Formats: sequence, structure tokens, C-alpha cells
Amino acid sequence: MDDVYTVPYRAIHAVVSEEGDRVELVEFPQCSGGAFWALHHYSQRSNVISSKVYGDSVRYLLEVGECDEPLEGSYRAAGIERVELKEHEVEITYVGLGGGGIGATVCRALADGVRRYQLSPSGGSRLARGTIVLPARRRVLIGVDDTDTKEKGATWTLVHNIAKHVCSKEVAYLSHTIVQLFPVPEKTQNCTATVVELGCTEDAIQHAISSFERLLMRHSLSEEVGMAVWVGFGCDFLRKYSERARSHRVSWDEALQTAHEHGVLAPIEGRGLIGALAALPCFADEKACIPLIGKF
Repeated sequence: MDDVYTVPYRAIHAVVSEEGDRVELVEFPQCSGGAFWALHHYSQRSNVISSKVYGDSVRYLLEVGECDEPLEGSYRAAGIERVELKEHEVEITYVGLGGGGIGATVCRALADGVRRYQLSPSGGSRLARGTIVLPARRRVLIGVDDTDTKEKGATWTLVHNIAKHVCSKEVAYLSHTIVQLFPVPEKTQNCTATVVELGCTEDAIQHAISSFERLLMRHSLSEEVGMAVWVGFGCDFLRKYSERARSHRVSWDEALQTAHEHGVLAPIEGRGLIGALAALPCFADEKACIPLIGKF
């Protein structure tokens, strides 16, 4: 217990939109109480478009720019004051009163993913500011299905372990989501696909995708494995296809045509491409594991 008044965040990452006008800040806290307190106060500021908890992360969708709204103890005691893009980096300035100032400064400055930081004194009744500098990341979504057989394997475990393996300073493993599909006769058992979300620096994207594909081909137990990849801030254009695949039988031809029409990469085109493609827009969505039409 060298510093009893500091609880460092485990990691913080920033995913930047193609237009450069929005940033999704993904924080991995150690202390849920502190994270939920911050979520309540931060979410009240006008530069926060949306916020949510997913798994062990807290996410803030932010507008780029400055928010100069005043703080008020107990009611609006902390927030994100400025989001700024500089070349290949993102600067996030937090501000907070009292204990919220400690969270705004040293707790976040010590997180993995932070390249540099500037802090003011914090604690007591002071107002404190902290600016952290993060690498600007692109969102890379990888959907996978049909890696197992009726005798052995589970897609969600294989995908998780591959994602962990390709993870590095340049490739952040942000989320893992199991997506319930329509139970077709060819299913192994539960008929689910998996999508993982990576946050990659620009020069690491292709290597991450290639490494993932190589490991998937090496360890898949099925010859019908499918892999779909989208590099972008979101892929809502696949929502309708995903809903069909989750509520009705979809053909492999339709899946392949949909991927080609929208420029989705399909490095592995087995039958599992149907589910892999359907999983992509469901990243970081806890409701994706629920059947769309109740009991099939």
C-alpha cells in the first residue's frame, strides 16, 4: 500500500471516427464504485453523446472539442473537459472536484495505453485537471463462426484466445460478444457466432488481421469456418442482414453477396461466413446473446 489514495485504471483506449469528429473512449477500471460514480457525473456533460458499461469496460462516445460547463460539488462534480486530435494521437482532459479530481488525474494517468500525461495537484477540496495522451486507434471488428465440431471445440473460446494472442501496444483487445443466430439444422449445438473488437493503430491493422486469420486457420476444427472483417467506427449497414440471420435461415450466397456489396473483408469463406457477418454489427452489445424471436 504505497499510495492509498490512488487506484490506477487498468487501461484506457481511444477509437477515432473516420471523420475525426468523434472519439469512443474505452476505460477499463479497477474499482467499479469509482467508475460508476464517474459514469454518472461525466454523462451529464454536453460533449458526451452516449455512455454505457460493457463487460469490464466503461465507454464514452465523445464529441471532439472543448466543453466548458462549470462543475458543482455532489451534482456535476467531474467530467471530460476537452477532446483533441493531434496527428496520430488523442488528448483527453479530465476535470474533477475533490475525490473526482484524483480520478481525473493520477488514476487515469497511470493506466496502460497512456503515452504521456500532465497533471495538476488533486485531492481534498481542490479542482484538478489531468490530460492524458493516447494513440489514435481504428476499430477492427472480426466475426467468426463454425470453428468447432459436434465432438470438440467452442468458437467463443478460440476467438477469445486468438484475440488475446494478437494483442499488443498497437492492438488493444476491447470486447468479445457472443451472438445468437437462428438455429439451422447444420448447427453444432447452440448456433452462435462471435465478434471481437480490436482497437488498432493505423500501421498495425493489416498485421492484426493477417495474424488472426493465420491462427484461426491453424486451430479451427471445422472445414466450414468463416471469418468476416470490418475496419470502421461502426457498421450499422449490416443491421438488417444481421437481424435476418438471427431470426431466419440465411443462405451462404446471400452472406457472400452482402459482404461483397458493402466491402466487408471475408478472408475465410466457409459456411460460417453467414454467422460471422451477422455478428459484426453486434459488437459490445450485451443483448446480442438473446434470441430475436424468443424460443425458436
